[in-house]
Amino acid sequence: MIVVAGAGKLAVELLDALPGMISAKVIAWADAAMAKGPCVVVHAGSGRELDSIVSYCNKTASTLIELATGSLIASHATNFPVVVCPNTNILMLKFMAMLATSGHHFKDYNIKVVESHQADKSSVPGTAVSIASSLGLPSDKIQSVRDPREQSDAFGIPSEYLSRHAYHRIEIEDPVCKISFETKVFGRSPYAAGVAQIICAARSNALENRHYDIMGFIEKGWL
Repeated sequence: MIVVAGAGKLAVELLDALPGMISAKVIAWADAAMAKGPCVVVHAGSGRELDSIVSYCNKTASTLIELATGSLIASHATNFPVVVCPNTNILMLKFMAMLATSGHHFKDYNIKVVESHQADKSSVPGTAVSIASSLGLPSDKIQSVRDPREQSDAFGIPSEYLSRHAYHRIEIEDPVCKISFETKVFGRSPYAAGVAQIICAARSNALENRHYDIMGFIEKGWL
């Protein structure tokens, strides 16, 4: 059984989309008492329920997939597997894994990282922070854009996705050469599909009672 915890946009999208993507019953956190035995808990909330979720997973030996950016899960005593996911789009994760492995080669170049998300996103842009870290760029140098007009004009974000998108542009240059990377994730499907794959990977492998970074799943070839 899959339990989705959270009341925000992502949690609602997961509750709607996951039943058609995974061969397991999907229920909301409010109905967690229905689950018998170990299950997979997907935390897509703000953190208000984290204490209760940790207690539940400890009691039931359930696996926790932590999607919340800036989560305090590391400060909790856990006796169950925890998979920390700063991003759930699998292609994007593989790109980030490549940067984590090779980003240090660019430490002596001029680097610029720009990120754009929907106007109501107030949380720390975890993917952009990870990208900047891999390239040796301080997180306070990341340029964030939330203005819909600029998103449309400068980045070409289609109007139907202004309310739900993740855009990143990376520029690396020296006086005679410039390399640019651009990533675009539109709508909800890439996130839900990625979460479904992460759940399947967690259920298909014997996880130890410790914390896993989702990049470890990429490195092991589980995704």
